[in-house]
Amino acid sequence: MGRTSDAKRKILDAACSLIEGRGYSALGVAEICQAAGVPKGSFYYFFESKEALALAVVDEHWAAQRREWTQALTGEEEPLQRLRRLFEETEAGQRAVQEGCGTVAGCLFGNLTLELSNRTEVVRGRLQEIFEAQVGMVESVIVEARERGEVGVTDTREAARAVVAQLEGQVMFAKLYNNTGRLSPLWQNCRALLGATAAQGGAS
Repeated sequence: MGRTSDAKRKILDAACSLIEGRGYSALGVAEICQAAGVPKGSFYYFFESKEALALAVVDEHWAAQRREWTQALTGEEEPLQRLRRLFEETEAGQRAVQEGCGTVAGCLFGNLTLELSNRTEVVRGRLQEIFEAQVGMVESVIVEARERGEVGVTDTREAARAVVAQLEGQVMFAKLYNNTGRLSPLWQNCRALLGATAAQGGAS
């Protein structure tokens, strides 16, 4: 049982690394198994298809990211400061990856959206669910900030969607230019999107 569980873990880790580095479409099951150091039969014992593996990778990545977002967006700080912390931690995470491998990885969900959203309906649906969950997490912070009179938006759901889109877009630019400095404008852009008052969340 220990070897079986280890094989699944190796496949997931190898798939995640390969998908982040090269994308999904060009990968084959044999290559994933070779990178994982497991026989091809082990793959089909755990996953009925490469698409099923992609879903498992997405779900695992989201479970980890959701914990990080929850930690960033909750706490005793003012709501806009918590939102700013999310941006700062996103930039720090991208910088750490770049320092480790030489390139900005971008967002796994954004990368797969661009690559697969018009080709794999199951993955497309799962990515939609994840982005809606992200929007919901950001909206809860915006609602709190609005109740405190710190932002001027009236449609908090659409405002949250704009913030997530801004975050995703800037991460994409960071990947395109291989420059985490592209993430630096996130906070000021977010303040403008939300109509934040000058005294809230820090102007710099």
